[in-house]
Amino acid sequence: MSDARPVDEFPGWRLTSDGGSDLPVVHDVDVVVVGGGAAGVAAATVAAEAGHSVVLVEKYGFCGGAAVAGMSGTICGSYLASDSDDGRRRVVDGFTGRFRSLLLERGGLTEPQLYGKTFTEAHDPLVWREVADHLLATAGVTILLHTTVVGVLIDADGTHHGVVVESTAGRSTIRAARTIDASGDAAVVARAGHRTLFGADGSIQNPTMFFRLGNVDMPQFDRGWGRDTICAPWVSAAIVATRAEGLDLPRSKIWVFRTTRPHELLVNATRLTARDGRMLNVVDPADFTEAEILGRAQVRDYAAFLRAHVPGCADAHVIDTGVEAGIRQTRSIVGAESLRNEDVLACRKRPDGVVRSPWPIELHSGDRPRLEWLLDDVYEVPYLALVPATGENVITAGRCLSAEHEALASARVTAQCFEYGHAAAVATSLSLRKSLGYREIDGADVRAVMREHGSAL
Repeated sequence: MSDARPVDEFPGWRLTSDGGSDLPVVHDVDVVVVGGGAAGVAAATVAAEAGHSVVLVEKYGFCGGAAVAGMSGTICGSYLASDSDDGRRRVVDGFTGRFRSLLLERGGLTEPQLYGKTFTEAHDPLVWREVADHLLATAGVTILLHTTVVGVLIDADGTHHGVVVESTAGRSTIRAARTIDASGDAAVVARAGHRTLFGADGSIQNPTMFFRLGNVDMPQFDRGWGRDTICAPWVSAAIVATRAEGLDLPRSKIWVFRTTRPHELLVNATRLTARDGRMLNVVDPADFTEAEILGRAQVRDYAAFLRAHVPGCADAHVIDTGVEAGIRQTRSIVGAESLRNEDVLACRKRPDGVVRSPWPIELHSGDRPRLEWLLDDVYEVPYLALVPATGENVITAGRCLSAEHEALASARVTAQCFEYGHAAAVATSLSLRKSLGYREIDGADVRAVMREHGSAL
Protein backbone atom coordinates (compact mmCIF):
# COMPACT_ATOMS: atom_id res chain seq x y z
CA MET A 1 0.00 0.00 0.00
CA SER A 2 3.04 2.29 -0.03
CA ASP A 3 2.18 3.58 -3.52
CA ALA A 4 -1.43 4.44 -2.63
CA ARG A 5 -2.52 7.95 -3.59
CA PRO A 6 -3.13 10.24 -0.60
CA VAL A 7 -6.76 11.11 -0.03
CA ASP A 8 -7.99 14.03 -2.21
CA GLU A 9 -4.72 14.30 -4.11
CA PHE A 10 -5.03 14.32 -7.90
CA PRO A 11 -2.33 15.44 -10.33
CA GLY A 12 -3.14 18.83 -11.76
CA TRP A 13 -5.86 19.66 -9.21
CA ARG A 14 -5.88 21.29 -5.80
CA LEU A 15 -8.59 21.30 -3.15
CA THR A 16 -8.77 24.86 -1.88
CA SER A 17 -11.14 26.99 0.13
CA ASP A 18 -10.02 30.26 -1.45
CA GLY A 19 -9.59 31.52 -5.00
CA GLY A 20 -6.07 30.13 -5.18
CA SER A 21 -3.53 32.47 -6.74
CA ASP A 22 -1.14 29.65 -7.65
CA LEU A 23 -3.35 26.95 -9.09
CA PRO A 24 -1.86 24.13 -11.16
CA VAL A 25 -2.40 23.94 -14.92
CA VAL A 26 -4.23 20.78 -15.94
CA HIS A 27 -4.11 21.57 -19.70
CA ASP A 28 -2.33 24.07 -21.93
CA VAL A 29 -3.99 24.12 -25.35
CA ASP A 30 -4.89 26.16 -28.38
CA VAL A 31 -8.62 26.23 -27.65
CA VAL A 32 -10.87 25.71 -24.64
CA VAL A 33 -14.58 25.29 -25.35
CA VAL A 34 -16.89 25.89 -22.41
CA GLY A 35 -20.16 23.97 -22.70
CA GLY A 36 -21.02 20.74 -24.50
CA GLY A 37 -24.36 21.61 -26.08
CA ALA A 38 -24.96 21.74 -29.83
CA ALA A 39 -22.75 24.82 -30.25
CA GLY A 40 -19.96 23.48 -28.03
CA VAL A 41 -19.81 20.06 -29.69
CA ALA A 42 -19.68 21.67 -33.12
CA ALA A 43 -17.03 24.21 -32.06
CA ALA A 44 -14.77 21.64 -30.40
CA THR A 45 -15.06 19.12 -33.22
CA VAL A 46 -14.40 21.58 -36.05
CA ALA A 47 -11.51 23.28 -34.22
CA ALA A 48 -9.84 19.93 -33.48
CA GLU A 49 -10.33 18.77 -37.06
CA ALA A 50 -8.53 21.94 -38.17
CA GLY A 51 -5.46 20.66 -36.31
CA HIS A 52 -5.74 22.58 -33.04
CA SER A 53 -5.45 21.15 -29.53
CA VAL A 54 -8.86 21.45 -27.89
CA VAL A 55 -10.33 20.88 -24.43
CA LEU A 56 -14.11 20.77 -23.97
CA VAL A 57 -15.46 21.52 -20.48
CA GLU A 58 -18.97 20.28 -19.61
CA LYS A 59 -20.73 20.37 -16.23
CA TYR A 60 -22.80 17.21 -16.80
CA GLY A 61 -21.62 13.65 -17.43
CA PHE A 62 -22.70 13.90 -21.07
CA CYS A 63 -22.93 16.41 -23.88
CA GLY A 64 -26.18 17.77 -25.22
CA GLY A 65 -27.03 20.93 -23.26
CA ALA A 66 -30.62 22.06 -23.72
CA ALA A 67 -31.18 19.41 -26.39
CA VAL A 68 -30.46 16.54 -23.98
CA ALA A 69 -30.28 17.77 -20.37
CA GLY A 70 -33.17 20.13 -21.07
CA MET A 71 -34.83 17.47 -23.25
CA SER A 72 -35.89 20.01 -25.86
CA GLY A 73 -35.79 16.92 -28.02
CA THR A 74 -36.09 18.43 -31.49
CA ILE A 75 -33.77 19.83 -34.13
CA CYS A 76 -35.65 22.98 -35.04
CA GLY A 77 -34.55 25.51 -37.63
CA SER A 78 -33.59 23.29 -40.58
CA TYR A 79 -36.72 23.58 -42.73
CA LEU A 80 -38.21 26.45 -44.66
CA ALA A 81 -41.62 27.68 -43.51
CA SER A 82 -44.26 27.87 -46.21
CA ASP A 83 -47.97 27.98 -46.91
CA SER A 84 -47.44 25.70 -49.90
CA ASP A 85 -48.04 21.97 -49.76
CA ASP A 86 -44.59 20.83 -50.88
CA GLY A 87 -42.85 21.66 -47.55
CA ARG A 88 -39.91 19.72 -46.13
CA ARG A 89 -37.30 21.89 -47.83
CA ARG A 90 -34.17 21.70 -45.70
CA VAL A 91 -32.18 24.96 -45.94
CA VAL A 92 -29.55 24.53 -43.20
CA ASP A 93 -26.70 22.07 -43.59
CA GLY A 94 -22.99 22.14 -42.69
CA PHE A 95 -22.30 20.74 -39.22
CA THR A 96 -26.04 20.61 -38.60
CA GLY A 97 -26.49 18.29 -41.56
CA ARG A 98 -23.51 16.22 -40.52
CA PHE A 99 -24.85 15.66 -37.01
CA ARG A 100 -28.31 14.95 -38.41
CA SER A 101 -26.92 12.27 -40.75
CA LEU A 102 -25.16 10.49 -37.89
CA LEU A 103 -28.38 10.52 -35.86
CA LEU A 104 -30.25 9.01 -38.80
CA GLU A 105 -27.61 6.30 -39.28
CA ARG A 106 -28.10 5.23 -35.68
CA GLY A 107 -31.90 5.35 -35.74
CA GLY A 108 -31.91 8.40 -33.48
CA LEU A 109 -33.99 10.84 -35.51
CA THR A 110 -37.62 10.84 -36.64
CA GLU A 111 -38.99 11.71 -40.03
CA PRO A 112 -39.82 15.41 -40.40
CA GLN A 113 -42.94 16.32 -38.41
CA LEU A 114 -45.32 19.15 -39.26
CA TYR A 115 -44.92 22.13 -36.94
CA GLY A 116 -47.43 24.74 -38.04
CA LYS A 117 -46.05 26.03 -41.34
CA THR A 118 -42.69 24.25 -41.13
CA PHE A 119 -41.17 20.93 -40.07
CA THR A 120 -38.99 19.69 -37.24
CA GLU A 121 -37.44 16.36 -36.25
CA ALA A 122 -37.33 14.70 -32.84
CA HIS A 123 -34.13 12.99 -31.71
CA ASP A 124 -33.36 10.24 -29.23
CA PRO A 125 -31.39 11.92 -26.39
CA LEU A 126 -29.28 8.81 -25.77
CA VAL A 127 -28.28 8.61 -29.43
CA TRP A 128 -27.55 12.37 -29.38
CA ARG A 129 -24.99 11.75 -26.63
CA GLU A 130 -23.44 8.85 -28.54
CA VAL A 131 -23.06 10.92 -31.72
CA ALA A 132 -21.44 13.75 -29.75
CA ASP A 133 -19.04 11.29 -28.05
CA HIS A 134 -18.12 9.81 -31.43
CA LEU A 135 -17.46 13.15 -33.13
CA LEU A 136 -15.40 14.57 -30.27
CA ALA A 137 -13.34 11.42 -29.76
CA THR A 138 -12.70 10.96 -33.49
CA ALA A 139 -11.57 14.58 -33.80
CA GLY A 140 -9.19 14.18 -30.85
CA VAL A 141 -10.88 16.57 -28.43
CA THR A 142 -9.93 16.24 -24.76
CA ILE A 143 -13.22 16.09 -22.86
CA LEU A 144 -13.61 17.07 -19.21
CA LEU A 145 -17.08 16.09 -18.02
CA HIS A 146 -18.31 16.83 -14.47
CA THR A 147 -16.24 20.02 -14.61
CA THR A 148 -17.41 23.59 -14.12
CA VAL A 149 -15.84 26.93 -15.00
CA VAL A 150 -15.47 29.07 -11.88
CA GLY A 151 -13.10 31.77 -13.11
CA VAL A 152 -11.39 33.36 -16.08
CA LEU A 153 -7.70 33.88 -16.80
CA ILE A 154 -7.57 37.41 -18.14
CA ASP A 155 -5.09 40.28 -18.29
CA ALA A 156 -5.86 43.81 -17.20
CA ASP A 157 -6.23 44.78 -20.87
CA GLY A 158 -8.99 42.18 -21.36
CA THR A 159 -6.91 39.50 -23.09
CA HIS A 160 -8.16 36.00 -22.25
CA HIS A 161 -5.71 33.18 -21.50
CA GLY A 162 -8.06 30.39 -20.42
CA VAL A 163 -10.34 29.47 -17.54
CA VAL A 164 -10.34 28.27 -13.94
CA VAL A 165 -12.24 25.00 -13.54
CA GLU A 166 -13.43 22.94 -10.62
CA SER A 167 -14.41 19.31 -10.11
CA THR A 168 -14.59 16.98 -7.12
CA ALA A 169 -10.84 16.52 -7.62
CA GLY A 170 -10.31 20.18 -6.79
CA ARG A 171 -9.58 23.37 -8.68
CA SER A 172 -7.23 23.91 -11.61
CA THR A 173 -6.64 26.06 -14.68
CA ILE A 174 -6.81 25.43 -18.39
CA ARG A 175 -4.52 27.75 -20.28
CA ALA A 176 -5.70 28.38 -23.82
CA ALA A 177 -4.77 30.73 -26.63
CA ARG A 178 -8.45 31.09 -27.53
CA THR A 179 -11.66 30.61 -25.55
CA ILE A 180 -15.04 29.69 -27.06
CA ASP A 181 -17.89 30.44 -24.67
CA ALA A 182 -20.60 27.94 -25.63
CA SER A 183 -22.14 27.89 -22.16
CA GLY A 184 -25.48 29.25 -23.37
CA ASP A 185 -25.41 31.73 -20.49
CA ALA A 186 -22.34 33.76 -21.56
CA ALA A 187 -20.70 32.38 -18.41
CA VAL A 188 -17.13 33.19 -19.46
CA VAL A 189 -17.95 36.58 -20.98
CA ALA A 190 -19.92 37.64 -17.90
CA ARG A 191 -17.25 36.45 -15.45
CA ALA A 192 -14.65 38.41 -17.38
CA GLY A 193 -16.67 41.58 -16.89
CA HIS A 194 -17.65 42.12 -20.52
CA ARG A 195 -21.12 43.59 -20.98
CA THR A 196 -24.16 41.36 -21.29
CA LEU A 197 -27.89 41.98 -21.67
CA PHE A 198 -30.84 40.16 -20.17
CA GLY A 199 -33.85 39.82 -22.46
CA ALA A 200 -36.13 42.77 -23.18
CA ASP A 201 -35.45 45.28 -20.40
CA GLY A 202 -34.68 42.42 -18.01
CA SER A 203 -37.61 40.23 -19.10
CA ILE A 204 -36.75 36.83 -20.59
CA GLN A 205 -38.72 33.97 -22.11
CA ASN A 206 -40.22 31.49 -19.67
CA PRO A 207 -38.43 28.20 -19.11
CA THR A 208 -40.30 24.93 -19.56
CA MET A 209 -40.08 21.31 -18.40
CA PHE A 210 -40.25 18.79 -21.23
CA PHE A 211 -41.36 15.24 -20.55
CA ARG A 212 -41.70 11.94 -22.34
CA LEU A 213 -44.97 10.02 -22.16
CA GLY A 214 -44.92 6.24 -22.60
CA ASN A 215 -47.45 3.46 -23.23
CA VAL A 216 -49.38 5.54 -25.76
CA ASP A 217 -51.74 3.87 -28.24
CA MET A 218 -50.18 5.61 -31.23
CA PRO A 219 -52.74 4.74 -33.93
CA GLN A 220 -55.51 6.06 -31.69
CA PHE A 221 -53.46 9.14 -30.78
CA ASP A 222 -52.68 9.90 -34.43
CA ARG A 223 -56.35 9.72 -35.39
CA GLY A 224 -57.37 12.00 -32.53
CA TRP A 225 -54.53 14.51 -32.44
CA GLY A 226 -53.96 14.96 -36.16
CA ARG A 227 -50.86 15.58 -38.25
CA ASP A 228 -49.64 18.85 -36.71
CA THR A 229 -47.44 18.68 -33.60
CA ILE A 230 -49.05 21.96 -32.45
CA CYS A 231 -52.33 21.16 -30.74
CA ALA A 232 -55.70 21.76 -32.37
CA PRO A 233 -58.20 24.29 -30.94
CA TRP A 234 -60.20 21.52 -29.25
CA VAL A 235 -57.17 20.62 -27.11
CA SER A 236 -56.71 24.24 -26.01
CA ALA A 237 -60.39 24.48 -25.14
CA ALA A 238 -60.19 21.29 -23.08
CA ILE A 239 -57.16 22.60 -21.18
CA VAL A 240 -58.98 25.83 -20.31
CA ALA A 241 -62.03 23.86 -19.13
CA THR A 242 -59.90 21.46 -17.07
CA ARG A 243 -58.25 24.29 -15.09
CA ALA A 244 -61.48 24.49 -13.08
CA GLU A 245 -60.62 21.06 -11.68
CA GLY A 246 -57.60 22.54 -9.90
CA LEU A 247 -54.86 21.37 -12.26
CA ASP A 248 -51.95 23.72 -12.92
CA LEU A 249 -52.16 24.08 -16.72
CA PRO A 250 -50.92 27.61 -17.49
CA ARG A 251 -50.41 27.03 -21.22
CA SER A 252 -53.39 26.20 -23.39
CA LYS A 253 -51.37 25.88 -26.61
CA ILE A 254 -49.15 22.80 -26.30
CA TRP A 255 -46.92 20.78 -28.62
CA VAL A 256 -46.59 17.00 -28.81
CA PHE A 257 -44.00 15.21 -30.94
CA ARG A 258 -43.69 11.59 -32.00
CA THR A 259 -40.31 10.10 -30.98
CA THR A 260 -38.10 7.37 -32.44
CA ARG A 261 -39.44 4.92 -29.84
CA PRO A 262 -42.71 2.96 -30.10
CA HIS A 263 -45.65 4.11 -27.96
CA GLU A 264 -43.84 7.29 -26.85
CA LEU A 265 -44.48 11.02 -27.13
CA LEU A 266 -42.36 14.09 -26.31
CA VAL A 267 -44.45 16.83 -24.71
CA ASN A 268 -43.73 20.57 -24.55
CA ALA A 269 -46.57 21.96 -22.46
CA THR A 270 -45.42 23.60 -19.23
CA ARG A 271 -44.80 27.31 -18.61
CA LEU A 272 -42.71 28.03 -15.54
CA THR A 273 -43.10 31.16 -13.46
CA ALA A 274 -42.52 31.73 -9.76
CA ARG A 275 -45.23 30.84 -7.24
CA ASP A 276 -46.02 34.55 -6.97
CA GLY A 277 -46.31 34.87 -10.75
CA ARG A 278 -43.07 36.73 -11.40
CA MET A 279 -40.55 35.82 -14.09
CA LEU A 280 -37.94 33.27 -13.04
CA ASN A 281 -34.32 34.32 -13.58
CA VAL A 282 -32.71 30.91 -13.95
CA VAL A 283 -29.19 32.33 -13.62
CA ASP A 284 -30.14 32.62 -9.93
CA PRO A 285 -29.93 29.12 -8.39
CA ALA A 286 -32.87 29.88 -6.10
CA ASP A 287 -35.07 30.65 -9.13
CA PHE A 288 -33.61 27.71 -11.06
CA THR A 289 -34.51 25.42 -8.16
CA GLU A 290 -38.05 26.78 -8.09
CA ALA A 291 -38.34 26.19 -11.85
CA GLU A 292 -37.26 22.56 -11.44
CA ILE A 293 -39.67 21.77 -8.60
CA LEU A 294 -42.66 23.58 -10.10
CA GLY A 295 -41.86 22.11 -13.50
CA ARG A 296 -42.07 18.54 -12.27
CA ALA A 297 -45.36 19.30 -10.54
CA GLN A 298 -46.76 20.82 -13.73
CA VAL A 299 -45.68 17.73 -15.67
CA ARG A 300 -47.87 15.59 -13.41
CA ASP A 301 -50.87 17.82 -14.11
CA TYR A 302 -50.36 17.94 -17.87
CA ALA A 303 -49.90 14.16 -17.94
CA ALA A 304 -53.18 13.80 -16.04
CA PHE A 305 -54.86 16.06 -18.59
CA LEU A 306 -53.52 14.04 -21.52
CA ARG A 307 -54.68 10.77 -19.95
CA ALA A 308 -58.16 12.15 -19.38
CA HIS A 309 -58.75 14.01 -22.63
CA VAL A 310 -56.44 12.97 -25.48
CA PRO A 311 -57.15 9.80 -27.47
CA GLY A 312 -54.56 7.07 -27.05
CA CYS A 313 -53.21 8.44 -23.76
CA ALA A 314 -55.61 6.83 -21.27
CA ASP A 315 -53.03 4.30 -20.04
CA ALA A 316 -49.96 6.47 -20.59
CA HIS A 317 -47.37 7.31 -17.94
CA VAL A 318 -44.51 9.79 -17.59
CA ILE A 319 -41.20 8.12 -18.47
CA ASP A 320 -38.98 11.02 -17.46
CA THR A 321 -38.53 14.76 -17.47
CA GLY A 322 -35.51 16.81 -18.47
CA VAL A 323 -32.43 16.61 -16.26
CA GLU A 324 -32.97 20.34 -15.95
CA ALA A 325 -35.68 22.78 -16.95
CA GLY A 326 -35.55 23.79 -20.59
CA ILE A 327 -33.90 27.20 -20.75
CA ARG A 328 -34.75 29.41 -23.70
CA GLN A 329 -32.91 32.58 -22.73
CA THR A 330 -30.62 34.06 -20.09
CA ARG A 331 -27.72 36.44 -20.80
CA SER A 332 -26.85 37.71 -24.25
CA ILE A 333 -23.51 39.30 -25.01
CA VAL A 334 -23.13 42.88 -26.14
CA GLY A 335 -21.44 42.08 -29.41
CA ALA A 336 -19.29 43.93 -31.91
CA GLU A 337 -22.48 43.74 -33.98
CA SER A 338 -26.01 42.60 -33.14
CA LEU A 339 -28.80 40.72 -34.88
CA ARG A 340 -31.75 43.13 -34.96
CA ASN A 341 -35.44 42.38 -34.90
CA GLU A 342 -35.79 44.10 -38.27
CA ASP A 343 -33.04 41.88 -39.76
CA VAL A 344 -35.17 38.84 -38.98
CA LEU A 345 -38.47 40.28 -40.16
CA ALA A 346 -36.91 41.58 -43.40
CA CYS A 347 -35.10 38.25 -43.99
CA ARG A 348 -31.88 40.20 -44.46
CA LYS A 349 -28.97 38.52 -46.26
CA ARG A 350 -25.43 39.83 -45.90
CA PRO A 351 -21.90 39.11 -47.15
CA ASP A 352 -20.67 38.49 -43.58
CA GLY A 353 -23.59 36.20 -42.70
CA VAL A 354 -22.33 32.94 -41.20
CA VAL A 355 -25.57 31.25 -40.12
CA ARG A 356 -28.93 31.23 -41.88
CA SER A 357 -32.28 30.70 -40.22
CA PRO A 358 -35.83 30.11 -41.49
CA TRP A 359 -37.26 29.70 -37.97
CA PRO A 360 -40.17 31.92 -36.85
CA ILE A 361 -39.98 34.44 -34.04
CA GLU A 362 -41.25 32.23 -31.25
CA LEU A 363 -42.07 34.05 -28.04
CA HIS A 364 -43.04 31.98 -25.00
CA SER A 365 -44.96 34.04 -22.49
CA GLY A 366 -48.56 34.16 -21.41
CA ASP A 367 -51.19 31.56 -22.15
CA ARG A 368 -50.29 30.98 -25.78
CA PRO A 369 -46.83 31.19 -27.40
CA ARG A 370 -46.67 33.67 -30.28
CA LEU A 371 -45.31 32.55 -33.64
CA GLU A 372 -44.39 35.05 -36.36
CA TRP A 373 -43.58 33.07 -39.51
CA LEU A 374 -40.88 33.85 -42.08
CA LEU A 375 -42.51 32.38 -45.17
CA ASP A 376 -40.40 30.95 -48.01
CA ASP A 377 -37.32 32.86 -46.92
CA VAL A 378 -34.38 32.99 -44.50
CA TYR A 379 -32.22 35.62 -42.82
CA GLU A 380 -28.50 35.48 -42.02
CA VAL A 381 -26.74 36.14 -38.71
CA PRO A 382 -23.65 38.39 -38.95
CA TYR A 383 -20.34 36.94 -37.81
CA LEU A 384 -19.62 39.76 -35.37
CA ALA A 385 -22.79 38.96 -33.41
CA LEU A 386 -20.72 36.09 -31.94
CA VAL A 387 -17.84 38.38 -30.86
CA PRO A 388 -17.99 40.42 -27.63
CA ALA A 389 -17.56 44.16 -28.11
CA THR A 390 -14.65 44.11 -25.62
CA GLY A 391 -11.96 41.62 -24.68
CA GLU A 392 -9.51 39.65 -26.80
CA ASN A 393 -9.16 35.95 -27.66
CA VAL A 394 -12.76 35.11 -26.74
CA ILE A 395 -15.79 34.32 -28.93
CA THR A 396 -19.24 32.95 -28.16
CA ALA A 397 -21.33 30.23 -29.77
CA GLY A 398 -24.97 29.38 -29.11
CA ARG A 399 -27.99 31.18 -27.74
CA CYS A 400 -25.97 33.89 -25.95
CA LEU A 401 -25.12 35.64 -29.23
CA SER A 402 -25.69 39.37 -29.48
CA ALA A 403 -29.32 39.78 -30.57
CA GLU A 404 -32.39 41.82 -29.77
CA HIS A 405 -35.09 40.03 -27.82
CA GLU A 406 -37.44 39.05 -30.64
CA ALA A 407 -34.57 38.26 -33.00
CA LEU A 408 -33.14 35.88 -30.41
CA ALA A 409 -36.54 34.19 -30.14
CA SER A 410 -35.91 33.01 -33.70
CA ALA A 411 -32.13 32.63 -33.73
CA ARG A 412 -31.66 30.48 -30.60
CA VAL A 413 -32.81 27.04 -31.85
CA THR A 414 -30.77 23.86 -32.31
CA ALA A 415 -29.92 23.82 -36.02
CA GLN A 416 -28.58 27.36 -35.74
CA CYS A 417 -26.65 26.58 -32.54
CA PHE A 418 -24.75 23.80 -34.36
CA GLU A 419 -23.80 26.34 -37.01
CA TYR A 420 -22.81 29.04 -34.48
CA GLY A 421 -20.34 26.54 -33.07
CA HIS A 422 -19.15 25.77 -36.58
CA ALA A 423 -18.65 29.49 -37.27
CA ALA A 424 -16.84 30.10 -33.97
CA ALA A 425 -14.43 27.25 -34.69
CA VAL A 426 -13.67 28.50 -38.21
CA ALA A 427 -13.06 32.01 -36.86
CA THR A 428 -10.86 30.58 -34.11
CA SER A 429 -8.74 28.69 -36.62
CA LEU A 430 -8.35 31.82 -38.76
CA SER A 431 -7.45 33.81 -35.64
CA LEU A 432 -4.77 31.32 -34.59
CA ARG A 433 -3.26 30.78 -38.02
CA LYS A 434 -3.17 34.47 -38.99
CA SER A 435 -2.57 35.94 -35.49
CA LEU A 436 -5.70 38.04 -35.77
CA GLY A 437 -8.08 39.24 -33.11
CA TYR A 438 -11.65 38.04 -33.57
CA ARG A 439 -12.87 41.55 -34.39
CA GLU A 440 -10.20 41.82 -37.11
CA ILE A 441 -11.55 38.81 -38.99
CA ASP A 442 -13.78 39.44 -42.00
CA GLY A 443 -17.04 37.54 -41.64
CA ALA A 444 -16.95 36.90 -45.40
CA ASP A 445 -13.81 34.80 -44.85
CA VAL A 446 -15.55 32.74 -42.16
CA ARG A 447 -18.53 32.32 -44.47
CA ALA A 448 -16.30 31.12 -47.32
CA VAL A 449 -14.72 28.38 -45.20
CA MET A 450 -18.11 27.30 -43.88
CA ARG A 451 -19.38 27.00 -47.46
CA GLU A 452 -16.42 24.73 -48.19
CA HIS A 453 -17.55 22.64 -45.21
CA GLY A 454 -21.04 22.30 -46.69
CA SER A 455 -22.95 25.06 -44.92
CA ALA A 456 -25.87 26.30 -46.99
CA LEU A 457 -24.98 29.98 -47.28
